Amino acid sequence: MARLSIRIDLGPGNRLGPGKVRLLEMVAAHGSISAAGRALGMSYRRAWTLVEALNTGFGQPVVEAQIGGRSGGGARLTEFGAGLVRRYRAIERAAEEAASPFLTDLEGGAPRAE
Repeated sequence: MARLSIRIDLGPGNRLGPGKVRLLEMVAAHGSISAAGRALGMSYRRAWTLVEALNTGFGQPVVEAQIGGRSGGGARLTEFGAGLVRRYRAIERAAEEAASPFLTDLEGGAPRAE
């Protein structure tokens, strides 16, 4: 099945795409950058680098560290970060809906009149 993948170029070095959004969703689900990285099969360093790129690129925290007690700290999405995920997923749904007839045509091999 043909599927659309959205990458948004927001400025030099500031991109948002399915991988970063999935990482943010995993941070929200697991409460830590390292656990999110493990869930996605990426190293902690790679996950941390992507989170830092997002925090820097947006000029405000997307993910913030939580100071831990006995079991250590963690991380959570900021309100801005959670909104970023929601907006990206809304853009993705709208684009998939708009592109659906064209993707169906591509799968069938029939050219679509433009």
